[in-house]
Amino acid sequence: MTPPRLLLDHVAIAANSLEAGVAAVEEALGVAFGPGGQHREMGTHNRLLRLGSDLFLEVIAIDPAAPPPGRPRWFAFDAAGTAARLAAPRPWTWVIRADGDAEAARAALPPALGPFVRVSRGALAWRLTVPEDGGMALDGYLPALIAWPEGPHPAARMAEAGCGLRRLTVVHPQAERIRAPLAALLDADRRVAVETGPPHLAIEIDTPHGPRRLG
Repeated sequence: MTPPRLLLDHVAIAANSLEAGVAAVEEALGVAFGPGGQHREMGTHNRLLRLGSDLFLEVIAIDPAAPPPGRPRWFAFDAAGTAARLAAPRPWTWVIRADGDAEAARAALPPALGPFVRVSRGALAWRLTVPEDGGMALDGYLPALIAWPEGPHPAARMAEAGCGLRRLTVVHPQAERIRAPLAALLDADRRVAVETGPPHLAIEIDTPHGPRRLG
């Protein structure tokens, strides 16, 4: 059976504090972020910026008001060295979804993504692949897989900000480990590029003020 089609879902900027992360990205883009919420199961919180009817940018950080979760936080927030790496907010990882059977898509992707974990923000609940140690596959250069509930994509309910993704560039010395399992997505979505080089993520966004770059 052919695995479901994979689609870009959102890109995450991580920060040591949500306020610092949002301020840095708003200054870089010249636009205001919309609201977000708390992730009770992971002890984090976020704010969101619509990039289209089915795509958004997220700033995420540990929520200092939340009790510690009963497991390692996602996105490697509890890993040694993460706080130092986030001395300045930075593009951190990216997330894809399946147009169809999420379990079939998960089975076709590398095991390093980890199992699906149920998480929530307010009344919205979904599943995301999270390794047992809370880390990220290939340090976040391999994307996580998300499974939203049926219905419109959450971005469709966000306020229009006049922004759109121009390009997401994923750079890693072992680029083929990213290209191989995601070949169909990369062939279909020219906004996403994987290149060989020192590891980093670069996000180019069309804004009302012209193209802007993060990372």
